[in-house]
Amino acid sequence: MNNPYRPVETDVLEAIQETPTIKTIKVKPKERMSFQTGQFMEITIPGVGEIPATPSSNPASTEIMQFSIMRVGKVTEKIHQLKAGDTIGLRGPLGAGYPVDSFKGKELVVVGGGCGFAPLRSLMYELFNRSGQFKSLYFRGGCKSPKEMVYRKETEDWGKRPDLNLRLTVDVGDETWKGNVGVVTTILDDIKVNFPEAIGVVCGPPIMMKFAIKKLLEMGFQESKIYLSMEKNMSCGIGKCGHCRLGTYYCCKDGPVFTYDKIKNFHEIWD
Repeated sequence: MNNPYRPVETDVLEAIQETPTIKTIKVKPKERMSFQTGQFMEITIPGVGEIPATPSSNPASTEIMQFSIMRVGKVTEKIHQLKAGDTIGLRGPLGAGYPVDSFKGKELVVVGGGCGFAPLRSLMYELFNRSGQFKSLYFRGGCKSPKEMVYRKETEDWGKRPDLNLRLTVDVGDETWKGNVGVVTTILDDIKVNFPEAIGVVCGPPIMMKFAIKKLLEMGFQESKIYLSMEKNMSCGIGKCGHCRLGTYYCCKDGPVFTYDKIKNFHEIWD
């Protein structure tokens, strides 16, 4: 990326309503772009603004990308209005992603909640691409209700994979839900790994990450082996504006992926 401020013109191919508040846009940049899972892009809506977003698609795809966006403000509202044929801009990739090469030969436990399913979907694709390289792979995911479960059909299909141990939960069930009811920490107790050596990955709303990490530490995971995605108020994306400062780090440049031991003592970690 020669000029980090220049957005690449990008065509919108499809817009998919995932939940009442989350929409996935499938896009094709007019220049070849690639990313490492966990890195993010800046999505530019001409005349409106831009937002940081982690691709939710397979990193192996360098022609078509997907972003799953929650509607929370002015720019995201415009993104939710996009349709096939529209044009946006993409800047990136930016930041540091998951060090997947270092996960080889390890037992992996991935814990996601709500909007955290989007970046974790990309990570899971990358782990599936490397199937056979890990001792074991667990995915535990939760959300408020079945209608808020992003990629519900897709994650159900993941459960059929022989290389993945998957369980999902919702805070409040309905007539369509046959699985566990309760917060995501209630489905972690059946995990069987060598906890001090295992890798934990947690992504979701701050309150969910706080209690998921507490649970993993109680189970015996090491602070240095729990990875978080900290997307805190990123704006410029390259460490110039200071909006995403977290203690001595900038989330956009030094993260957004951090191990828990590096950031645990910063008081603003869950703000």
